[in-house]
Amino acid sequence: MSMTGEIDEGFYSRQLYVLGHEAMHRMSNANVLIAGMRGLGVEIAKNVILSGVKSVTVQDEGQTNWTDLSSQFFLKESHLGQNRAMCSLQQLSALNPHVCVSANTGTLDEVLLLQFQVVVLTDSSLDDQKRFGEFCHSKGIKFIVADTKGLCGQLFCDFGDNFEVLDADGETPASAMIQSISKENPGIVICTEDREHRFSDGCQVSFSEVQGMTELNNMPHVEIKVRSQYSFSIGDTSNFSEYERGGIVTEVKQSSVFHFKPISEALLDNDLLKMNDFGKISRHMTLHLAFQALHSFVKKEQRLPRPRCQSDADDLLATVRELNTVAQLQELDEAAVRILSYTAQGDLAPLNAFIGGLAAQEVIKACSRKFTPLQQWLYFDALECLPEEEDQLAECPFPAKGTRYDGQIAVFGSEFQEKLWRQKYFLVGAGAIGCELLKNFALIGLGAGEEGHITLTDMDFIERSNLNRQFLFRFQDIGKPKSEVAAMAVQVMNPEMNITAHQNRLDVDSEQVYDYKFFMGLDGVAAALDNVEARVYLDGRCVQHQKPLLEGGTLGSKGHTLVVVPHLTESYGPAKSSSNDSIPLCTLKNFPHRIEHTLQWARDQFEGLFKQTPENVNLFLSDTGFVERTLGHSDAEALEVLGGVWSSLVDMKSGGQRPTSWEDCVRWARCKWETLYNNDIRQLLHCFPREQVTNTGLPFWSGSKRCPHPLIFDPNNTTHLEYVVAAANLYGQIYGIKGATDCTSMRKILEKVHVQTFTPKSSVKIHLTDKEMEEEKGRESDDTEKALLEELKGKLASLKSSAMQMYPIDFEKDDDSNFHMDYIVAASNLRAENYNIPAVDRHQSKGIAGRIIPAIATTTAAVAGLMCLELYKLVQGHQKISSYRTAYINLAVQYFVLSQPSPPQPFEVAGMKYTLWDDFLVEGRRSGQQEMTLGDLLQYVEDKCGLTICSLFYGTAMLYNDHKERLKQSVSDVVRKVTKEDIPPHKKMLDLIPSFSEDEDCESVPTIRYLLL
Repeated sequence: MSMTGEIDEGFYSRQLYVLGHEAMHRMSNANVLIAGMRGLGVEIAKNVILSGVKSVTVQDEGQTNWTDLSSQFFLKESHLGQNRAMCSLQQLSALNPHVCVSANTGTLDEVLLLQFQVVVLTDSSLDDQKRFGEFCHSKGIKFIVADTKGLCGQLFCDFGDNFEVLDADGETPASAMIQSISKENPGIVICTEDREHRFSDGCQVSFSEVQGMTELNNMPHVEIKVRSQYSFSIGDTSNFSEYERGGIVTEVKQSSVFHFKPISEALLDNDLLKMNDFGKISRHMTLHLAFQALHSFVKKEQRLPRPRCQSDADDLLATVRELNTVAQLQELDEAAVRILSYTAQGDLAPLNAFIGGLAAQEVIKACSRKFTPLQQWLYFDALECLPEEEDQLAECPFPAKGTRYDGQIAVFGSEFQEKLWRQKYFLVGAGAIGCELLKNFALIGLGAGEEGHITLTDMDFIERSNLNRQFLFRFQDIGKPKSEVAAMAVQVMNPEMNITAHQNRLDVDSEQVYDYKFFMGLDGVAAALDNVEARVYLDGRCVQHQKPLLEGGTLGSKGHTLVVVPHLTESYGPAKSSSNDSIPLCTLKNFPHRIEHTLQWARDQFEGLFKQTPENVNLFLSDTGFVERTLGHSDAEALEVLGGVWSSLVDMKSGGQRPTSWEDCVRWARCKWETLYNNDIRQLLHCFPREQVTNTGLPFWSGSKRCPHPLIFDPNNTTHLEYVVAAANLYGQIYGIKGATDCTSMRKILEKVHVQTFTPKSSVKIHLTDKEMEEEKGRESDDTEKALLEELKGKLASLKSSAMQMYPIDFEKDDDSNFHMDYIVAASNLRAENYNIPAVDRHQSKGIAGRIIPAIATTTAAVAGLMCLELYKLVQGHQKISSYRTAYINLAVQYFVLSQPSPPQPFEVAGMKYTLWDDFLVEGRRSGQQEMTLGDLLQYVEDKCGLTICSLFYGTAMLYNDHKERLKQSVSDVVRKVTKEDIPPHKKMLDLIPSFSEDEDCESVPTIRYLLL
């Protein structure tokens, strides 16, 4: 936030799509105190500073010790013996220049607390929690307690007697278009069927743009009762006017008031425990008592229980039993109490990341009054990370060794630490989740031994909008490769890290780098990707090479994690179809009714005018086969493409569209404005007049069809001029002509532009559905089109010249100086004005048109923490599926579902059961011998598996289907012959798909992995 109160949209870009401007403005007035700068405290501070509050003060009286280095990522060995808060200050301040960060090394007291709107205690005593909690409650200061001990975590919130939340879930208000409204009691509203209305029973809605029954437009809020996914009832409409057409119904978000108890009272109320793993209800109720007992133990002994100390565990359990005489829990999880005692000295980075993400999100809620706060306790554990065999938890001292891993050794022991050092992992992605994973990898020592290693790849470069959540990057890193900067940053955190950074995209083209040998040398893979296609590809490579995969993703406050374990769980799987979200072409072209439609239309205009046409011109100039290939498409499509090429190569004086000056660019932009926002609309209304009715007698312009109106150009209208400025500059760019932005000179040029008179044509056909459009494409072209194509071919033949090369533009949403978003916003809002669709501002337009994924540091940290807890289990070698967890979380509404992953789906072939993990591994060249023939392969599978191959495929190529002549050829020769391509030298594994005589109709079969070593 700047000193003037303006939000830095470039920096907060992705977070703004989670919180919104109003919530961010409220946050910019908040001063936050975070007490305790061990691993959990610094995690909370990092996330809160990135979020953009006014100020953060970090308080700690303590000095850095070895255990702190296990999870405090801003402390180094050189800081040992120095104050934790002071040592962390410089790094914390560098995270966000808009937040004032300070350190306090004194004692916590009430005078200090009065300076803040939110107070967070970590690593605190129960006495301090009660004392300061009561004080904060009485003074209206939001109070949060966060704590982690070993593999267990605790979170508590008290936001006062009456805390108003303005938006409980942060979701965009649901809206729908109206098809009809009945005149009765109750009135029935039927929505258009282009999508479900998404309203819920009892929600409040408002009406707008209703014609006929206009009384509804003037009503503030109406409560509804849902009848179906497309209809709902409202109050009595029998005395209203008759409904005619149109109308939009929109959800009205209601504020909510929450009442909190101070911590002393809340300690006694088990109903205030928020569950997150429903298989652990008894355990988390027990942990509520166990954490209180732990405070008593520390107060008495002046230390935490010793690792794996039986007598200390006995003492802690006795205290829990005593507390339960009051709490009266029906079932105590005594095993969990003992493990808490055994591991309480532990300080684990992944657990701090998860609890720290949640705690920071509660700070954001307290400051912004957005999202549902925690009421009031949450407990979390990951005890499944410990060895699956209970006898391994027997008494065994884990003495501190004076190393950066002491906090982790206190939980798992030295042997496990050495195993972590030896790990070889592949991390794909160095964005938000990638940065958080790398931080955790560095702290836990993954691959930090002589035999260990991490390979990191990310093809992207650092942009300003990354800095708000990709916390390893700073302003001076903008423009540098993400992978290189991230790798260097974590090596500063832990100089023992062995990490190699690549800038490769993970796809088929990089398989020569990430080949069979590379994957077989790995212990596992972590995916920090932002698209489904890349996840599916990486998942397939992991299945192919039988490697575990850690996968996670976020969408604003929502997050998910998945662990894929060979032979134990299902994989990520193939991409799910998202065709339901696509917008029909006829809607985009002629019948938009939502701002998403006009924005997608604007994007399509941008791509067509400034990217596709210039690319087609360059192909025409450089590729002799371009014209013939284009003629292979439908005549209508060929006419459009080749016509665009011709007009782009011929100057305006000769009847083309090629500019020779800046004035020409302005002239083109003005004429394009006229075509899009006046002429095209007039033609549409000529084909379908405003009062037209359908065959059934209903108004044509009703339901999802909004009746448009043409616009009249006005050079003094800001949006009109913004379109011309942006369009003219972009048009100049694709021809290498320098543009301008001066509005005065622009208006002078516009005065001289002659706009041709337009008359609508009755011969024009406008399609109502995509099916009609497809049928039109498939029809035989007429003689006129064929003649035009022949004429175009002749004209183009004489136009080749390298001097006419054009400069296509790739859409880039985050550069405010390139005119890209200027064009999109103006083009979309003008079309929205055509159709009476409410316009949206630049920020909203950018999010929709740029397909921006909302993101916030808190969710990212929590997801990465959960992924690394699963990593512990993979390194342990857990073989029980019940030990693993798949997670779905929504920090906005305290929604947590941690469940056992699904096992792989079995399938049968000839009575034998298999899963996707079962394959037939065949060495093509055994013991250095000559490669086996296709006949040898068929015989090998029959001998080994008892199955007879009747056909064999490599991709879509059929290698064998009773091709007897191929049986004596080597498998690789057959592949080369059939595919007509060489096998790349790096390709050491061929995936062959068989069909078996014993079960030819089987849909799924094990893959033959054919090795060429």
